[in-house]
Amino acid sequence: MRSSLKKITLATATLLFAGSAIAASSYPSKPVRIIVPYQAGQGTDIATRYFADHLSKVFGQSFIVENVGGAGGVIGTQVAARAEGDGYTLTMGTNATHVLNEYMYSSMGFSPVNDFEPVVLTGTLPMAIVTRPDSQFKSVQDIIDSANKSDHSADIATPSTSARLVFELLKQQSGAPLFMIPYKGSSTSMSNVIGGQVPLSIDTITASRPQVEGGNLRAIAVTSANPTDLLPGVAPVSQQGLSGFEVVAWNALYAPKGTPHDIIAKLNLELQAFLALPETQAKLHSMGYEPGGGTPGDLAAFAQAERDKWRPIIESAGLKVN
Repeated sequence: MRSSLKKITLATATLLFAGSAIAASSYPSKPVRIIVPYQAGQGTDIATRYFADHLSKVFGQSFIVENVGGAGGVIGTQVAARAEGDGYTLTMGTNATHVLNEYMYSSMGFSPVNDFEPVVLTGTLPMAIVTRPDSQFKSVQDIIDSANKSDHSADIATPSTSARLVFELLKQQSGAPLFMIPYKGSSTSMSNVIGGQVPLSIDTITASRPQVEGGNLRAIAVTSANPTDLLPGVAPVSQQGLSGFEVVAWNALYAPKGTPHDIIAKLNLELQAFLALPETQAKLHSMGYEPGGGTPGDLAAFAQAERDKWRPIIESAGLKVN
């Protein structure tokens, strides 16, 4: 009996492996959607469209970016988590959707660990604090001083969970009575800063830099531990009186749980090769994006390390989204 069961188990495993290999060899045979859980125009969206264009050319099928924004990335990621695990729905996850939100929202309707298969870390995105070119704010200390002197004089727009984390750490470490104004996306928050409706905003360098280079905004600080060539000449928050301050956002491609491993491997290998190209790295740098890479296992380990780092900080600060 045990011998018969063993044969059946081996035969089943062989069939499953063969089916997975066949699926991967013919993949993709129809358009693939990549859900971006944010508004169009944000850093994650801009980079995802670049990767989607490459995958479309390489595989001969359309990789279509679908923006499903709302609730700091929760809504779109929930849609991706509930999709069929067949390789035809992917999502560009972030440090918010796959780490931070889990500790900030009471319920998300999905598990970033149990409901997704990691594919590849596509890159990291330092954040920036920006204001109007004619603003009174020239430094982080100016923001702190203004908030201490007058309520709402240094209100800050936050279009993402990562931006909120930057805000909360800034408030916590400075002790200043800063006030946050949540936005659903970068385009709206930046328009309001440019228009003078709100004095400051926190966003990725990817989303901020075009406005900075165009003269519509001025960068006060970056949130990486050290200065970055992605925004030359702008001092980190950590060098403006708040030692040790560091928050860096990241993007990573994920697939719904159950997606065949051969399909994941096919996507991973193609994107690893693409990310290693000098022209790809130059393009990503031009968008304010530090190229990533690595295996699915590397991504899983990286995300877990991020959970270990940020969970106690978020919980001790009492950061919650109602």
